[in-house]
Amino acid sequence: MKRLFFTTALIISYSVLTFAQQKPPIAKVATVVSAEEAFNKLVARKGIKDGFLAVADPEGLVFKPNAKKITDFYGSIDKQPGTLSWKPKFARISANGDLAFTAGPYVYQNGKTDDDKVYGDYVSIWRNDGETGLKLLIDLGIQHPEPEAESNTDFKEPDPAKQKAPSKEPFAGKGVMLQYDNVFNSSLTKSALATYKEFFSAEGRYYFPGFDPIVGVDKTMKFLANEAIQINATTVSAGRSTSSDLAYTYGTARINKGGIVSAYNYVRIWETDSKGQWNVLLEVFSAVEK
Repeated sequence: MKRLFFTTALIISYSVLTFAQQKPPIAKVATVVSAEEAFNKLVARKGIKDGFLAVADPEGLVFKPNAKKITDFYGSIDKQPGTLSWKPKFARISANGDLAFTAGPYVYQNGKTDDDKVYGDYVSIWRNDGETGLKLLIDLGIQHPEPEAESNTDFKEPDPAKQKAPSKEPFAGKGVMLQYDNVFNSSLTKSALATYKEFFSAEGRYYFPGFDPIVGVDKTMKFLANEAIQINATTVSAGRSTSSDLAYTYGTARINKGGIVSAYNYVRIWETDSKGQWNVLLEVFSAVEK
């Protein structure tokens, strides 16, 4: 499967004009890691509900189990019981600093003993509108057994060569990413293994409920084959950084795993490689429980 024609067509169709103003300072990945750590401390101090409401982007989403605005979901409940803590272990930020994400392990406890602990991994996407700093745009996660070992830390600085002056419309690349996601989903119906081989980053991470995060395209493909996973997915929305080096898409999916079909939500985080090609850096499937 070749993407040269598709990529060229997108560049021609969706080229974005930028202002001739000065470029902003190059972003640092520590900015989003610090924001995530501060969010964790805020939840520990004020509780889950108030913590999420304090950092929510006006358009921020949580999947409970389907996509809901953070403000609508947490604003409608009296209190979220239990305690929640987490630690960022995987993070990136766009060169212009307007889009970023972190991911890592979490522990939720609604009781007094170790048997009351629930383990998993979260994924958080953050957006900076240039006025209020980073705000939580998307948050979801998976549950799995207690991990046997601590995951490796992977924080990488953005490529300065990808920095550019902000476009007139901060997320003008939405249409580009919607098309990429649609092509990804269409390809999945033909061959999941071929799709991941073509679109998944060599260092990409795959998050599926019940399993520790899988790192690398080869291990992801092996997992898909071993679990006999077939995916039928539909794109819902997308966004892209003004520096056009980091993006996200999300949607719904029906997954046949070993003959059992279940409903999921998915989020994909995309990044460009050295040739400007978009690849999936992270994908997470969140189960829609009946």
